[in-house]
Amino acid sequence: MSNLPNCPKCNSEYTYEDGSLLVCPECAYEWTVEEESNEDVKVIKDANGNVLTDGDTVTVIKDLKVKGSSSTLKQGTKVKNIRLVDGDHDIDCKIDGFGAMKLKSEFVKKV
Repeated sequence: MSNLPNCPKCNSEYTYEDGSLLVCPECAYEWTVEEESNEDVKVIKDANGNVLTDGDTVTVIKDLKVKGSSSTLKQGTKVKNIRLVDGDHDIDCKIDGFGAMKLKSEFVKKV
């Protein structure tokens, strides 16, 4: 049997080729091999459109309320050694005085 990728929607292993398309018989999802390779690479950009990578240093561009706390994260706060993750908040980091925190990339700029 050939080495076809699992379905990106339902993760079924029973995919098959139909011409230039890959098809999932369980959820009827169709995709091309090019789409499969493009989905793996997610580019996360800051507020200015610069591409972020793991280990970058960023600056907060506006005051942010910290959920579950009465304090706020002030504009201009530098965050070192960020880690990019999947999800709504795509930056995982540690901030002095606050501890571990998740940020959205739209509220930071690359230094």
